[in-house]
Parts: sequence; structure tokens; C-alpha cells
Amino acid sequence: MKEKVYLDSSIPSYYFDERESLASFIEITKHWWSEMASCYEIFISDAVLEELSEGNYPRQEKILEFASKIELLREFGDLEPILECYIENYVMPKTLIGDAVHLAYASYYGIDYLLTWNCNHLANANKKKHIRVINGRLGLSTPEIITPLELFKEKQDND
Repeated sequence: MKEKVYLDSSIPSYYFDERESLASFIEITKHWWSEMASCYEIFISDAVLEELSEGNYPRQEKILEFASKIELLREFGDLEPILECYIENYVMPKTLIGDAVHLAYASYYGIDYLLTWNCNHLANANKKKHIRVINGRLGLSTPEIITPLELFKEKQDND
């Protein structure tokens, strides 16, 4: 059984980004997708599609086409109370509700990894313990919140 990965919107957007300042992140994202994505079950949510649709991304049409081929997690009724708890307990600021939504989906569905380039509010060692505590109170699992750089598997040499 493959491990499950939830992609936030930074992953599809970086895949098609061309900014020189992000070149190493873009290269890692493309390398991860071509070498590792098939090793996992990959998911997104409507929140990812909404962010990608509403944002101002170069090559937005390509990004949306790419993201639309990824399996979509169903909306669930407990989303609002989880988001409220995250905000009340300072897991995420109210202004960054999208990050809280990604975390809620990955946590609710028991996803193994939340893959992101958002190192301020998600893939941040200082936040991970706090997230585990709040998710524990909510009875939710906590995904490993990491960047693509951290989710490479060692290739097995069968020779």
C-alpha cells in the first residue's frame, strides 16, 4: 500500500514557475514529480484548485490542467470546526485560512505527508509540535509536513 501525499498549491505552482529566484525549488519540484510521485498516492482538495484559479500565476492554465489530474479529496462536514480550532489556538493566522484548510484536509483524511514549499506556516519545525498538540486534542492524525526535498526515497539497485 502506497503512502499518501497531499499537495498544497505551492507544489503545482512551482512546477510551472519560471522565476530565477526560485530556480532550485522549481528544479527539486520537477525532479520529485518525475522520480517520486508514482511511489505515492497523491491528493489535493478543492481549496488547492480554488487558490490556483484565483491567484495570479504565470502559466496558470497549465497549472490548473496539471492539478485537475490529481485525485480530489471530498469535502467534509467537520471542516469549519477544525478551522476555528486552528485559528483560536494560533495554529494558523486568520488571514492565512488556506494554509489551515490544507492542514485540515491532510489531517482529517489521515494523509501521511503534506507536501509544501510554505516554510513559514506549514513546513516549519517551530510549528510542528503545536500542530500535533492541537490535532491530538481534535482526535486527528498529523501528517508529516515537509518539502519535496525531504520526500525522496532511496533507489534500490537490483543488479
